[in-house]
Amino acid sequence: MQRDTGIRALEDHDGAFDFIVIGGGATGLGVAIEAASRGYDTLLLEMHDFAKATSSRSTKLVHGGVRYLQQGNISLVLEALKERGLLQENAPHLVTNLAFVVPNYDWWEGPFYGIGMKVYDMLAGRQNFGRSKHLTREETLKHLPTIEPKGLRGGVIYYDGQFDDARLAVNMAQTVVEQGGIALNYVKVTDLIKSDDGVINGVVAVDQENGKEYRLDSKVVINATGIFTDSIRRMDDPEARDTLRPSQGVHIVLDKSFLPGDSAIMVPKTDDGRVLFAIPWLNRIVVGTTDTEIDGPSMEPVPMQEELDFLIEHAGRYLVKDPTPDDVLSAFAGVRPLVTRPDAPAGDTSEISREHVLHISNNGLVTISGGKWTTYRKMAEDTIDQAATLADVEERPSVTKHLHIHGWHEHPEQFGDLSQYGSDAPGVKGLMRDRPELAETFDDRLPIRKAMVIWGTRHEMARQVEDILARRSRSLLLNARAALDIAPEVAKLMAQELGEGDDWVEEQVQAFTELAQNYMLAPESTKVQSTT
Repeated sequence: MQRDTGIRALEDHDGAFDFIVIGGGATGLGVAIEAASRGYDTLLLEMHDFAKATSSRSTKLVHGGVRYLQQGNISLVLEALKERGLLQENAPHLVTNLAFVVPNYDWWEGPFYGIGMKVYDMLAGRQNFGRSKHLTREETLKHLPTIEPKGLRGGVIYYDGQFDDARLAVNMAQTVVEQGGIALNYVKVTDLIKSDDGVINGVVAVDQENGKEYRLDSKVVINATGIFTDSIRRMDDPEARDTLRPSQGVHIVLDKSFLPGDSAIMVPKTDDGRVLFAIPWLNRIVVGTTDTEIDGPSMEPVPMQEELDFLIEHAGRYLVKDPTPDDVLSAFAGVRPLVTRPDAPAGDTSEISREHVLHISNNGLVTISGGKWTTYRKMAEDTIDQAATLADVEERPSVTKHLHIHGWHEHPEQFGDLSQYGSDAPGVKGLMRDRPELAETFDDRLPIRKAMVIWGTRHEMARQVEDILARRSRSLLLNARAALDIAPEVAKLMAQELGEGDDWVEEQVQAFTELAQNYMLAPESTKVQSTT
């Protein structure tokens, strides 16, 4: 997957595409895979990098949604559990099983949550990741050796999925290309093209790297831009009202010593009703998440001080070792794409949910919004079913239930610390074999090797230092300060691959320095957004 090759394919394309998909997050990538794998002529355009916004800032869970079960939304739980199983089958190098323990401190919690998890098991059926069961106090402490022991009565264990969201997004973009589609990052759609009778039949797009403008014809345009859904809808209809109800979620990342072992903590209900997770991930602990209403979407949301305080305080309640701001290796924020239907009455928020909404405008713009990572494939299937009818193309059945995502490997664990590359791991190893210096890591605080920079730039369409440190590797999330320290070396390696000079290196380091400030906590820092 090389950007220059994709641009040439775009420029050499003759006639209208069947589908142009706007947005390179989970939903857009899923839609493009769905379309291309059915044999439709497909183009995906992402204005920044794949999964730059919400799709790289999740809680890293592929799950049915225990909270939705508690809300009584059985249909969403059933759909998500089914999709969870399919995703593990299709991307086993990125989706793994994870044990969750719900600690019980009140007498009623054991029976209450135990029954709930049994229902969860039952709904999962044959695709269950493991059977839930009650744990004694001693068994709970064995799974969670650093859980607060005072008042602990026992626990309930259940199983769900975990994944690397940004790595999956990159592999999905590669899958689009493998299925015959074109997927491009850093190409921004600036307008929609309409026929004389007002029907949308293409887009105007600009290459963000050189400013070149393209007018691209398409039988149907699909808006899959997540938190930016409404901005594309207003290109179609300037009077279109907002459907997004943005909510920000924040996570903090701690050293593994805060929760050693392989089990996660799930607190179904904190004092104010929020769900709290403490999850082992890439040899760190991710604690989250918050749920704070915000005014509008942002490409680079910043944690609010009250959100950080909430996470640090509540992590301290459930862990023997109380974290402080100095212990936070990174803090990241994401905006959830919660939506209401475009035709819902103004001011009505009753339809806000994690379920997806598919809408076709009077001018033919297909918009898919809402949903969550776990259900991206089903969202994409529903979208192309409708879009194919609108495009008047030959109807073809979906094949994505059993379509392997790029990198699929039956036993990825054999590749050790390169397991997340799956079938690409031998290629990364080949780089290190040919140039032994590329096997070196940049910094003991981070697992990224120099070969990963070369591979990401050469084969995964990484164009900026941020692409490598935030998404091709997860360095920015694992330790923001360490990521900032290695940015100059990363920039120099990328420059060699991209044919860029010293000015580019300097610009990239400066840009990443500004970005990384938003992920670091420091008492004297003024970067944290205030709520007052």
